[in-house]
Amino acid sequence: MNVAITAGRTSDGKEHFEVLDGLRGSAAFLIVLFHIFNYPFGFRPPLHLMHHAYLAVDFFFGLSGFVVAYAYDDRWTRMTMLQFFRIRLIRLHPLVLIGATLGLLGYIFDPFSKAMNHTTAPMLLLAYITSLLLLPSPLVGGRLHETQALNGPAWSLMQEYLGNIAYALILRRLRTITLAIIFALSGLLLIWTANTKGSLDGGWGYPEIWMAPLRLTVSFVMGLWLYRIHDRMRFPRIGLLPLSIALVVCFQMTQFSKVSGLSFNGLYDAACVLFLFPLVILCGAHSNAGTGMIRLCKFSGRLSYPLYITHIPFVYVIAGYSSTRHPSTDVKLIWIFLLIPFVIFVAWIALKYFDEPVRAWLTRRYGLKRSSSIKPVTA
Repeated sequence: MNVAITAGRTSDGKEHFEVLDGLRGSAAFLIVLFHIFNYPFGFRPPLHLMHHAYLAVDFFFGLSGFVVAYAYDDRWTRMTMLQFFRIRLIRLHPLVLIGATLGLLGYIFDPFSKAMNHTTAPMLLLAYITSLLLLPSPLVGGRLHETQALNGPAWSLMQEYLGNIAYALILRRLRTITLAIIFALSGLLLIWTANTKGSLDGGWGYPEIWMAPLRLTVSFVMGLWLYRIHDRMRFPRIGLLPLSIALVVCFQMTQFSKVSGLSFNGLYDAACVLFLFPLVILCGAHSNAGTGMIRLCKFSGRLSYPLYITHIPFVYVIAGYSSTRHPSTDVKLIWIFLLIPFVIFVAWIALKYFDEPVRAWLTRRYGLKRSSSIKPVTA
């Protein structure tokens, strides 16, 4: 196996893809910037950053496919399907509960969006219960038809669950060539969708909910396939910083126009998903973090999921403040730059004092080995 991986190891003794951990953290931070900078400005000038950062979800799906295959492909002779689902639930669901609860509290106590955030108590309770179960929630006032009304980014976690179910039941049994064919065919459908719609920013709301399983299928299957073939290929050992810069450039690229029936913006999105992200993942898998970057990779990997799943309720508050009080651009920027370290701190608190202790207790309770190689963020 010609892969340069750092010395970190999982509880199963496997070597650890530290650079992929770091890239997960980089992508999570970039999509948080996408939300924090764009919601207060209504996704309009004078400040519209990270135009394509919604593609971080597709990148997360690809990473998840890669690391799920890495962690579990060789364990099925000694692991039941029930054990697999328990491991995945323990890994994912504690923070789902935190995200749903923060979303409910933010909805109720948001001081700037009382007029918009108006929903009957029974409907709000139903939205909270479905959010706790990671099921599509009913529509509530003040949210744009989101399938996860109280915690918008959780829509991708719902897809993550579907990907894990499909992996356990079907995908793990498929040959490498079959995964490649599924990736290619679904990729063609993704290109058509991106060109027709003009972008891949969809799947989070009910009007375009059909895009969610398509985006999942393309990237998750791609990740599974990449793991199967990655040790047959040689890629440059680029490292975390250059690969993170590649993601920044990808997400910050301008929005392109439609010419002669072709949406160059949509085709750009599809090209990133189908060509750039596989290259980034493969280069990351072949890269060594180096002694100076290992701690950063580990920390950003640990923080990526809690940051992704807990930040949006606070973004809704600052967006409500901007739309009702109409502060100047300078005042908005002050609040934005205060919010960035705040959401990172909240994510760290959620990780340190809830997620990790709860997962450790559940792992001991059910006698399961901890698999530290899987830290999905979906996104």
